[in-house]
Amino acid sequence: MARVIGFFEGLSPDDLGRLDTLYAADARFKDPFNEVQGVPAIAAVFEHMYGVLDAPRFVVHTAVIDGRHGFVTWDFLFRFRRFERTREQCVRGASHLVFAEDGRIAVHRDYWDAAEELYGKLPVVGALMRWLGRRAST
Repeated sequence: MARVIGFFEGLSPDDLGRLDTLYAADARFKDPFNEVQGVPAIAAVFEHMYGVLDAPRFVVHTAVIDGRHGFVTWDFLFRFRRFERTREQCVRGASHLVFAEDGRIAVHRDYWDAAEELYGKLPVVGALMRWLGRRAST
């Protein structure tokens, strides 16, 4: 698990060509926006991340491993590239990892609330999301 954490905390665009050392060839990846299979498709998810965000990085807080299953909690820090002068944003989430026999990741499932952690931070959409949240709680 330490190898996986180190890889993600140090991830840069230059590392995307080495994802096959971390993921099994037919690995599955799912998050609130993507569901893909295979190292090239997983690499495309990360390439898109680097294309639309400034200075994205992961900070892992906790890790638990039980046999072939791992669970990590993390912060994903970034700036929106499309909106000038935005402050650093933080998405809090968790990942469930299932490891193949060779120690590479076979299944990677990210859990985070897109409405609260992302949409709510966008300039116009965020105001609408906060208004909807207030209406739903009354």
